[in-house]
Amino acid sequence: MIHPNRTYLLQLKEKQTAVAGSLKILKARRQALLLEFLASVRPYLKSRQQIKGLYDRALNELHLALGNEGEVTVASIALINKREDTLAIQEKNILGVKYYDVDMPREIRRQVDARNYDFTAGSSHMEEGMDMFESLVEAMLSFAAFETKVRRLGEEILRVSRRARVLEERVLPDLFRKIRATDQYIGEREREEYFRLKKFKNLHL
Repeated sequence: MIHPNRTYLLQLKEKQTAVAGSLKILKARRQALLLEFLASVRPYLKSRQQIKGLYDRALNELHLALGNEGEVTVASIALINKREDTLAIQEKNILGVKYYDVDMPREIRRQVDARNYDFTAGSSHMEEGMDMFESLVEAMLSFAAFETKVRRLGEEILRVSRRARVLEERVLPDLFRKIRATDQYIGEREREEYFRLKKFKNLHL
């Protein structure tokens, strides 16, 4: 059992000051994370809209190409244009939050003459469809990097907010109650000592 005294009261006040300082730092960190989150989420949302629109247009061109060239021709061209690319995953750090970014070694979207088919012999829908699907792959990889960054920032904001809320709603009020109760106890004890000494002094006069 702790017996309240001046030393204990001083320790409580020092702890209160330390917790208040920690809370201030956490709130500042949360504010910085929120600003970075908002700056990152704007292109993230824009990328989602672009991918959706690009995917719709690519599918439309594919259907038109299937109608003009036929399924066998389209499948053959897709097969000879199949390629394997290596993606480098890099770990990055922003405000102490680690996330993974995709580093593409070369552009996935190719020029028309770099594709393995005679584009002059087919319809423009085949060319447009291939171009859009390659653009779609690039956009989706960029989107994946955005998604990872935004998700990690969101998780860190929630973690910092929970810690700040615990300090603000539980730890600080509890310390304040202890300080007030200890201060009252010491004050009452000092008054009792004062009246006891005064009574003792009056008895010996």
